[in-house]
Amino acid sequence: MSPRAPVAMPEFLPHIGVVAGEASGDLLAASFLTELRERRSGRLAGIGGPAMQAVGFEAWWPSELLAVHGYAAALQVLPKLLLIRRRLGNRLLNWPARCFVGVDAPDFNLGLEARLRAAGVRTLHFVSPSIWAWRRERIDGIRRAVDRMLLVFPFEAAIYRDAGIAATYVGHPLADVIPMHPDRSAARAALGLPRDATVIAVLPGSRSAEITHIAPVFIDAVARLARGHPERHFVLPAAGPERHRQLAELLAARGKTLPILLTEGRSYAALEACDFALVGSGTATLETALFKRPMVIAYRMSALSWRMMKSRGYLPWVGLPNILSGEFVVPEFLQDAATAESLAEAVERGLDDVRGREQLVERFTAMHQALACGCAGRVADAIAEAVR
Repeated sequence: MSPRAPVAMPEFLPHIGVVAGEASGDLLAASFLTELRERRSGRLAGIGGPAMQAVGFEAWWPSELLAVHGYAAALQVLPKLLLIRRRLGNRLLNWPARCFVGVDAPDFNLGLEARLRAAGVRTLHFVSPSIWAWRRERIDGIRRAVDRMLLVFPFEAAIYRDAGIAATYVGHPLADVIPMHPDRSAARAALGLPRDATVIAVLPGSRSAEITHIAPVFIDAVARLARGHPERHFVLPAAGPERHRQLAELLAARGKTLPILLTEGRSYAALEACDFALVGSGTATLETALFKRPMVIAYRMSALSWRMMKSRGYLPWVGLPNILSGEFVVPEFLQDAATAESLAEAVERGLDDVRGREQLVERFTAMHQALACGCAGRVADAIAEAVR
């Protein structure tokens, strides 16, 4: 998709509220906030994380408050989240915000957007809820809450057109950030990994509950993959100091050394350096595909959350590379099927399949090209149009 000329900002840009949940939402929002700052935007405030704050965002509450994993955990913190949402809505209206951008986090943002829109605030939502995968009934709530939906996947446009909701495909910000041709050698040098080793990246997730439910199985799979293969090296990036502590405790509890390099952050370096990846379902699966790396996808959660979710899906896939491809281009193992044995065997098969890895590189390159179209600028354009 060819780039378009940016929409000029008004001489005075009113206050803009933004809510981004979790580490992934913080990075997504920081990309277009940087663009707004370059266009001499006004005050930007709401809920955000360190990446947003680094570009001048006023975080009234931290984005980690919205990092909730599964239904069971959500029910436990629901009263607190509802109180924060009510207080945030009051503050945005009294500020006053002229425009609001909800970044992902639909369970929190859509209700807030509906309230703000009813009060005359222009509302945009960046990253559509996965109504194409589950909970299609959300479309009516989206219609009430959102003036314009900003889409990161091209196939979503038809869904919103058919529903009569204004929507714009803006591309995916990660496709603009991740290099089209990763430099494996440079990444290995930066991580201190041998140039000619077989490197496997291990990414269980960025939430505390994901470390609890997924990381132990991944570590056991690493133990199987490492056995008899001294040439294999494993990189385990932790999303911040708390996840680093959790993972370090899990590794120490095993009582024996595994060839795992545990890092704080540096997930992109790990993906750029690796030959293969073992990934928890989520945004990391798309990041792995954009780095053109073959992978095995797995996910586990509490038994209660799994019982509540497993019958509500519409698609046979959970990993974004498979959803975008419309078929199982990489294997997935969910809940009880995600055992150390099954994951290790799937990784072994992938490492042995040289032709299959080459075909994945071709498919992931085409996927990358379709998603890279200057997302931050397009989101900033939509915000400029909303406040003019």
